[in-house]
Amino acid sequence: MAEFWLISAPGEKTCQQTWDKLMVATSRTNNLSTNNKFNIPDLKVGTLDVLVGLSDELAKLDTFVESVVKKVAQYMADVLEDSRDKVQENLLANGVDLVTYITRFQWDMAKYPIKQSLKNISEIISKQGTQIDNDLKARASAYNNLKGNLQNLERKNAGSLLTRSLADIVKKEDFVLDSEYLITMLVVVSKTNYTDWQKTYETLSEMVVPRSTKLLFEDHDSGLFSVTLFRKAIDDFKHKARENKFTVRDFQYNEEEMKADKEEMTRLSTDKKKQFGPLVRWLKVNFSEAFIAWIHIKALRVFVESVLRYGLPVNFQAMLLQPNKKNMKKLREVLYDLYNYLDSSAAVIDAAMDIPGLNLSQQEYYPYVYYKIDCNLLDFKV
Repeated sequence: MAEFWLISAPGEKTCQQTWDKLMVATSRTNNLSTNNKFNIPDLKVGTLDVLVGLSDELAKLDTFVESVVKKVAQYMADVLEDSRDKVQENLLANGVDLVTYITRFQWDMAKYPIKQSLKNISEIISKQGTQIDNDLKARASAYNNLKGNLQNLERKNAGSLLTRSLADIVKKEDFVLDSEYLITMLVVVSKTNYTDWQKTYETLSEMVVPRSTKLLFEDHDSGLFSVTLFRKAIDDFKHKARENKFTVRDFQYNEEEMKADKEEMTRLSTDKKKQFGPLVRWLKVNFSEAFIAWIHIKALRVFVESVLRYGLPVNFQAMLLQPNKKNMKKLREVLYDLYNYLDSSAAVIDAAMDIPGLNLSQQEYYPYVYYKIDCNLLDFKV
């Protein structure tokens, strides 16, 4: 996904001239970036004090809403599990892909009425972001609990014979049931010890029923054998089995418990399927809402910062640049040459340079208004 630079510069005689100058310098001759005008409507300016305060508030709001956008995107990837390649096609804004939405940005007058003050608009976005964040936490918690319980049950039914549930392996006829004297035990025997088991199981302790062993199930490493003996010999048999590297599983055949486990697994699996569709739909809708809100914050920040830097009356051109990855450094230099007259103290500093004591990653400063929009919202490559 792409990275964009959202910048603004003061209008020359007209804003179109500012735009034409940028186009000549960056795309018509040297293909440094793909550019689009970024349309910001005539917002209410308010007082200078309010703008200064709002500048800080919007910076915090930008970080918060970006984190919400990323959380929703990442949770979408988690929920889609095996279909992670489908994640990107579900991450849309207003029904279009993110690059299209940003490059054709239009202010949403219905959601964020421009007759309201800038502070009110930022509060509308803030409430919206908080609501989505809280809803996501609640929905994710419920779905993760369900998924976790199901995974625990699935884990019980998989893995080594030494630890896995035996309920789906054994049958009623494998056991001597309702006997006052006899009991059927289940023993895990390594495949390399099958011969030893057959030779020795009858003599491991007294009171083992001869020829009572039966192989019930095998995995890669071991086999599950049944053996019948008298109840009074249980402890001795377990002890001797352990000495001979045979593992007796503590298992009592209980049809009702086994049935309840199976029903629980079916219920959890059904609940997960039922919740999956509505959850993905909620994530799609709210990703779109959060992303749209985030880009409106960027627009607000450009407006506020442009008024603070370039003064009144409002006269600036907002421009969206999609840098050519290979030429980012060159593009910075060209922009500096174009706009250094605005603030000669803003030297060209490469943000990737490590200057001790100077943290530029959060506060890159240029002679023109600049905000980065990074559409790489996921921790993995889809």
